[in-house]
Amino acid sequence: MLSLVQMQAAAGQASGLLKALSHSDRLMLLCQLSQGEFCVSELEKILGIHQPSLSQQLGILRQEGLVATRRDGKQMYYRIVSEDALAVLQVLYQRFCQEGKK
Repeated sequence: MLSLVQMQAAAGQASGLLKALSHSDRLMLLCQLSQGEFCVSELEKILGIHQPSLSQQLGILRQEGLVATRRDGKQMYYRIVSEDALAVLQVLYQRFCQEGKK
């Protein structure tokens, strides 16, 4: 059983993850990134999120430690690095995104 201090720390981590997921654009970005690495221009085209909002939301995800970047020439690529975020996204996908769900 976790101590009170450990529970408080875990609750803080969970709260931070849920806060990052609570914005619809960030959630869509993470859902797309759960399929692999994408450059910013691909994300803009696929999701219809335009600059500067796209950069702002990606910056928040990076600041929260959910995504990492890789530069290739002028292109910046993003990928999910948080296993916790991926686990939550899998549940959300099963509950809300599978065909046949209402």
